[in-house]
Amino acid sequence: MSRIAITDLTHRYADAVVHRDADQWAATWAPDAVWELGKGRRVEGRDAILDLWNSAMDGFKAVVQNVVNSTASLDEDAGSGSGRSYIMEHWWRADGSTGILLAYYDDLYTRVDGEWLFASRELVIQYGGPQDLSAPFQNAWA
Repeated sequence: MSRIAITDLTHRYADAVVHRDADQWAATWAPDAVWELGKGRRVEGRDAILDLWNSAMDGFKAVVQNVVNSTASLDEDAGSGSGRSYIMEHWWRADGSTGILLAYYDDLYTRVDGEWLFASRELVIQYGGPQDLSAPFQNAWA
């Protein structure tokens, strides 16, 4: 049952991004959560995470985030776990530009008052750029 709850958590997060629903998005985070976005951007605490998200979302006209696949390993007794969720995001920025983000989140989960929440999410970008995939992939092996 908890794996279903983790799947639901990641989907509620993505749905909140699509609808720019700050309350729903914030409700996926534990109060003392950590959000790491790479390049030294680390934010601690639900309120600070929400402030950063709202500021970032101001730069977009629309975003569609899809959870492509995910894994999770949970310790029911401890109320904690870890996982990885791959995302594909199509965006339309406030300046009119469009693009795509292919990435994954390395996640830590915690159960708070019976509800699974994100304890931390670390964004690992694989590709970010034009929709035709003409920009370099950050994880290219060849």
